[in-house]
Amino acid sequence: MSAEQHELDEPTEHARVVAMPSASGRPATGTRLGVLDIGSNSAQLQIVDLRHGAPPLPAYAVKQPVRLGEDIDENGAISDNGIERVVAATREALEAAEHHRVDLLYVFATAAIRDAVNREQILDRVEDAAGVRPQYLGGEDEARLTYLAAHRWYGWSANRILLLDIGGGSMEIALGRDAEPELAVSLPLGAGRLTRLYLPDDPPSPGQVKRLRQHIRATVREVTDRVRWEGPPARVVATSKTFKQLARLTGSPPQRKGPFVARRVNVKDLDLWIPRLQRVASDRRAALPGVSDSRARQILAGAMVAKLTMDALDIRSADVCPWALREGIMLHYLQTTQGESWTMPLHHVHPARVRNGNSRQRRDQPPPALAPPPA
Repeated sequence: MSAEQHELDEPTEHARVVAMPSASGRPATGTRLGVLDIGSNSAQLQIVDLRHGAPPLPAYAVKQPVRLGEDIDENGAISDNGIERVVAATREALEAAEHHRVDLLYVFATAAIRDAVNREQILDRVEDAAGVRPQYLGGEDEARLTYLAAHRWYGWSANRILLLDIGGGSMEIALGRDAEPELAVSLPLGAGRLTRLYLPDDPPSPGQVKRLRQHIRATVREVTDRVRWEGPPARVVATSKTFKQLARLTGSPPQRKGPFVARRVNVKDLDLWIPRLQRVASDRRAALPGVSDSRARQILAGAMVAKLTMDALDIRSADVCPWALREGIMLHYLQTTQGESWTMPLHHVHPARVRNGNSRQRRDQPPPALAPPPA
C-alpha cells in the first residue's frame, strides 16, 4: 500500500457510511471510524477511535494525491486521467480502512467532484471499481460541519465565532454562537478553481491578478452585509490546508509542533507576501516554508481570497483551527448516534411541591436514576 502517512489538517447527513468487517486487534470499547474526503488536491482517509465523551483523536491517516484541478477542461468536466486517480485513491483508502479494522467508513467528495459536469459518470466509475459510491456534500453542509468542529475545539468560551475555510473548489463561511451556526454559506472561491480560471500563467501576469482581485471582491460582496448583520464575532477562526500553509508561510510554527500550538494569519503579513508570490513561479513558491509542491500553483489565489475576504469583513487576524470538515463529520456521528446511560443517586424536586410541602420522599423509595446526558 503506497498511501503516505501525513499530518492531519482538516458529516453529514448526506455522507455514506460503509460497514467494514470487524476483527480482533481493534479497541475493546468504542467505534473505529474512518472518514475519506475526496477533495480537489488529494483523497485523505482519517481514522479515529471514538468513545463517548472523548475527543476524536487520530489513530491513522493516509493520503493519496488526485490533483483534479489539473484535469478539469473548459466545460467543467474532469478528464479520464483525473477520474482514474480518484478511483485508485478510493480503492487504496478502502484497503487501508480494512487493514486498520475500521468499523464504519464515511466516503464523500467535496466541491471539485460535486460541481463537475460529469459528476455522475465519476461516481459511477468509482462505484464500479471500488464498490462504494461517494456521497457529495453541499457547500452549506460543509460550512455547518466545519463550524461544528471549530466550535467544539474552542468551546463555549469562544462566544460568537466567524469561520472561514478555503478549499480547492469553494470557500465556506459560517457564523454563530451556539452548536449550530446562525449563518452558513459557500462561495465558488476555492484556490484551485480560481487558479485554473484566472491565473493560467505561471507566474501570472499583472492583468490576470487584477481580474482575479476584482472577481473575489465582487463575490465576497454578495455575503458581506449578511455577515455584518449578525454582529461582530468574538473570535475569527480559519480552517483548511490553505490557511495552515499561509500561517506557516507568515511565521507560525510548523505542524510538527503539534495541534495545540497557537497559529494565526494576519492581514498585514498577507499584504507583504502576496506581491512576492505573484512575482515567482510555482517551483520557487514550493521552496518557501509550509508550501507544498501540490499547492504551490494555487497558494497565491488562496492568499488573495483570504486577504480580500478579511478586508471586506474588517478582520485583522484569524486563529488557525486544527479541526475542520473531517472532524466535523466524526463529531456529528458522535452526537447523533452515541450515548451512555448513567446510574447515579441523584434526583430532582418540583419547586411548587416544595413550597406546598408535598415533596417529602419516602425513605424506602430509591431516588430515580439520572437521565442519560444528551449526545
